[in-house]
Amino acid sequence: MTADGAERAACPGESRPLSLARFDHFPDVLLDVPASELWRHLPGPSLFDLPGRQSSTLFVSVLLHGNEDTGWRAIQTVLRRARGRPQARAIKLLVGNVAAARAGVRTLPGQHDYNRAWPGTADSSSPEAAVMREVVASAAGAQLFASIDIHNNTGNNPHYACVNRCDDDTLQLARLFGRTVVYFEEPVGVQSAALSRLCPAITVECGQPGAEAGVAHAVELIEAALTLQHFPGHPVGDADIDLMRTFAIIKVPAAASFSFDGSDADFRFRPDLDHLNFAELEAGVSFGTHAGTCRLEVVAAEDGGDDFDYGDGDIRLAQGAIPAMLTRDPKAVRLDCLGYLMHRIGRDGRRLDDPQRSRK
Repeated sequence: MTADGAERAACPGESRPLSLARFDHFPDVLLDVPASELWRHLPGPSLFDLPGRQSSTLFVSVLLHGNEDTGWRAIQTVLRRARGRPQARAIKLLVGNVAAARAGVRTLPGQHDYNRAWPGTADSSSPEAAVMREVVASAAGAQLFASIDIHNNTGNNPHYACVNRCDDDTLQLARLFGRTVVYFEEPVGVQSAALSRLCPAITVECGQPGAEAGVAHAVELIEAALTLQHFPGHPVGDADIDLMRTFAIIKVPAAASFSFDGSDADFRFRPDLDHLNFAELEAGVSFGTHAGTCRLEVVAAEDGGDDFDYGDGDIRLAQGAIPAMLTRDPKAVRLDCLGYLMHRIGRDGRRLDDPQRSRK
């Protein structure tokens, strides 16, 4: 089986060990293949090494979640525009969960999430983790300039970049995408955290799948990173970006029921929940109601006290916060989380509303 499609790929349900396919070219046939049809041409996760005029390499990963196709459509556009001539710099391209893309889902039952399987993962024994270790080993052998991991999300969110480090080169890379930047430490096992040990690395959230604006924005970012000679030498100041830090991940307990339309459930979330994303909320804002002793699971990155107040049957913020990626998609809630809570920070990592910070 080759990427030229000389043989038909096996069906995703077929029993065979997961492995990484390697290619030193990008066949023209792939330039117009939708993500849902990649299984006909690729046997699984595939790494392409594509030459460029500069030897320094841009790492790009797409389709780590099978139903997030903006990255795939963006890299197709970039490569189509350069058809017949070399890119400005070499590209190492990872096309991820081909099997899930065929089914139009984030991940298939029994799979380890492709963006939770990178070095640093909590489950290093999975086949997906072995593949990602191989990818990182290949990346470590290249002269990497930067890394971009392209995603979509299911809620009402602006486009924004995520980082695991706040050094100047990483933030300069993030600024190529926009002013809104989110620093996070959880979840672990993500691509950007693994690649950040090798080069400036970002994850970009390009809104919901299917939106042409998200594809255009991702194309603009990739092409800017391909042509940038070097990162600016001046530091990124607090006024140059809107920097936030994720301090909590909100999950619905596996045994609990939930609804967004007011129907009876353990958690009855407000129907416009995802419209709270990236709004500066004060303590007391309601996320919905709960039954009895039901409580949300909160994975906190810091010890900042209670995040929710459950008095009188309501679910209310116990402290001011900026939500991100709150979703009304039941599958996303079950597979990942309900959303995140953030607050603004400065380059020193401290909250901008920290009274101790202003005294320094």
